[in-house]
Amino acid sequence: MAKGVFLHRADSIYDDRPEERYQFPSQYLSRASQFVGDWVVYYEPVKAGKRGYFAIARVEKIVPDPTIANMYLALIDPGSYLPMEYPVPFNDHDGLVERGLLNEAGKISGRAQAAVRPISLEDFNRILEREIPDVDDMLPRTDTPDPKVVESHFSETVAPFIFDQERERISSISNRLVRDRVFRKIVLDAYDCRCAITGFKFINGGGRAEVEAAHIKPVEVNGPDIVANGIALSGTVHWMFDRGLVSLSDDLDILVSRQVNDPDRVWNLVNPSRKADLPHHPTLRIHPRFLEWHRQNCFKS
Repeated sequence: MAKGVFLHRADSIYDDRPEERYQFPSQYLSRASQFVGDWVVYYEPVKAGKRGYFAIARVEKIVPDPTIANMYLALIDPGSYLPMEYPVPFNDHDGLVERGLLNEAGKISGRAQAAVRPISLEDFNRILEREIPDVDDMLPRTDTPDPKVVESHFSETVAPFIFDQERERISSISNRLVRDRVFRKIVLDAYDCRCAITGFKFINGGGRAEVEAAHIKPVEVNGPDIVANGIALSGTVHWMFDRGLVSLSDDLDILVSRQVNDPDRVWNLVNPSRKADLPHHPTLRIHPRFLEWHRQNCFKS
């Protein structure tokens, strides 16, 4: 096994769903096969956006793409995909983050253009360190030492300790507390802290938004922690949404269940357009497949 980098852009011509699969041509098959059972970092090229290294995920297996010859799919282990709360740039104050891309002359090599490439454990840990520098403040205290980023020049005799550190750090960033915090941040940022159904935006005296980040397809049934599966809702609307009393059509029309015992008051909460207010940027909007799941499995029509 080995860790890797998958290049991805929102306007990709490939059939990618980063939380589910990554499509690539056969020329990368031998390289990508090394990542099975291990972790990859998703990277968005500078020309495509500003995210840089923006998510991690574990590769479950690689299969031939059944729809296109000479194409393959790296299937992501369900529930392992995790967007980064603070995406990591290609360069920072210490220079290149992925230092394995430097050649002997200290210049960026052609490897940086490869859509699928291996990444060293040191570079992988450096990205995690940049992404969640305060991870320990979010987690319960323990008597075990805090996991630290792996130092370079390690030898075979210290490898078990290094891999123990790696597992601890992966476990830390995959912790449900951290995932919930990251999910809340990316959803509230996308919706500008405004409830998509009522249009209300309340900030309390402490500067914290009162709106909540709701999963459309719940985590309990393998709903991913991604903005396309999230919606910002006020507390009461969130409660109704989770219980199937309100939902959305594919055209974003707000739906109110006939089982609501006071529909007039519910409609009075809804914004006047009776359509959900979603983020302007298309890459941040709800994916229709999650809305379909909610209507079919949760909404009481």
